[in-house]
Amino acid sequence: MNTSNTSNDSSVDTIVAISTPPGRGGLGVVRLSGPQAVAIAMPMLRLRHALAPAQARFAELIDPATQERLDEAVVTWFAAPHSYTSEDVVEISAHGAPVLLEFLVRACIAVGARLAHPGEFTERAFLAGRIDLTQAEAVRDLIDAQTLYQAKIASEQLGGSLSRRIRPIKQTLVDLIAEMEAGIDFAEDDIDVLSAPEILPRIAAVAEPLQALAAGFAYGRVVRDGFSLAILGRPNAGKSSLFNRLVQRERAIVTATPGTTRDLVTERVSLGGIPMELIDTAGLRAATDEAERLGIEKSREAAAEADVVLLVLDASAGQLDEEERALLQQIENRRALVVLNKVDVQSAPTWSEAISCPGLRTSALTGEGIAALQEKILESVRGSGAEIESTLVTNLRQQQAVQESLAALAAARAGVEAQIPHEMILLDFYGALRALDALTGETTLDDILNQIFSTFCIGK
Repeated sequence: MNTSNTSNDSSVDTIVAISTPPGRGGLGVVRLSGPQAVAIAMPMLRLRHALAPAQARFAELIDPATQERLDEAVVTWFAAPHSYTSEDVVEISAHGAPVLLEFLVRACIAVGARLAHPGEFTERAFLAGRIDLTQAEAVRDLIDAQTLYQAKIASEQLGGSLSRRIRPIKQTLVDLIAEMEAGIDFAEDDIDVLSAPEILPRIAAVAEPLQALAAGFAYGRVVRDGFSLAILGRPNAGKSSLFNRLVQRERAIVTATPGTTRDLVTERVSLGGIPMELIDTAGLRAATDEAERLGIEKSREAAAEADVVLLVLDASAGQLDEEERALLQQIENRRALVVLNKVDVQSAPTWSEAISCPGLRTSALTGEGIAALQEKILESVRGSGAEIESTLVTNLRQQQAVQESLAALAAARAGVEAQIPHEMILLDFYGALRALDALTGETTLDDILNQIFSTFCIGK
């Protein structure tokens, strides 16, 4: 691994941190990593049996100064290099009293440990070659996961799914570079120089899978961060009833009086394992008072900012009003769905013919069409890159590296077609290779590492 100098000298420092979330709990874990991890932990432990690698040991926690018993704990020692960081790691699992855990950390610092920086344990795992940069980022995503589906995708990334996807692409590029270098260096020894018809398909063999990865970024980002959906419509179209159906509880007030919803009502739910922020808005019409006017303004702002817009039409009304016609024009070029609600009251088969957006027939009262609506919402955010779920590009840094590699390959293709010297084309190939190396972290600058690991919690 070719990395520049790091901010920490992991061969000298032993670091310590509380690895469980802040606050009180049944259990709390203090983690040490470094060459002095065992020596620093021992004065606080009264063991019944000596520590052994990868084996849990019961211990009494004691105050090193007074030898007084403080708590009971389970202590595990992971001997280098068979640990998360490839260093000696000691984990002390005690009762989760913040005062006790903080005392343990202070006692470790007093005898030579240093408080870990955010993400420093994972950074050491990366620098030791235990994981690559995409796997390190997956650690953070797994910790931040709000749904099982997000956890599944992050776990697959942590297992190296994206790295395995990149590896053969990179090898194809390296093979091409090697052949072109040989053709230049040994031209006098009758080594054939690759011709344009030979080079172009091989560029395509590298670019095509990268393009597939880039195409999946929109969906990968949605999987990682979730999305927002604003429900719009005129008063009494059934927006709040539909909102309650989607959140599966009576969250918004529903009455027969038009204009009940005066402010935005939001709820975060999981749809197909993806976090979705639902926004119920005020009915769009000519406001009758100042409060309703402000509510309608907020509704328009929410619609402009939402990732997906759901326009609810009242099927029982039989026709569009001017406000709805204007809304249809505004959302025409956006990710939007149109719903004909209240189909249990009156069917309106001719409506769909006049609507250019995808239309669905639902009844918030009976539940008809709700499952189909949920599936359409998911389809609207998946796009075309959702086929390979385990190899999604899920953050902007990864996407930029893929796009940089693709741009360099496009420049190389243009150079081949223009018949420029191979030495110049090789510069573009090396640029594409550097971008792939940056994706996995094989060549990464300190400032990028610091930016990534600073977003981790302390103790991970």
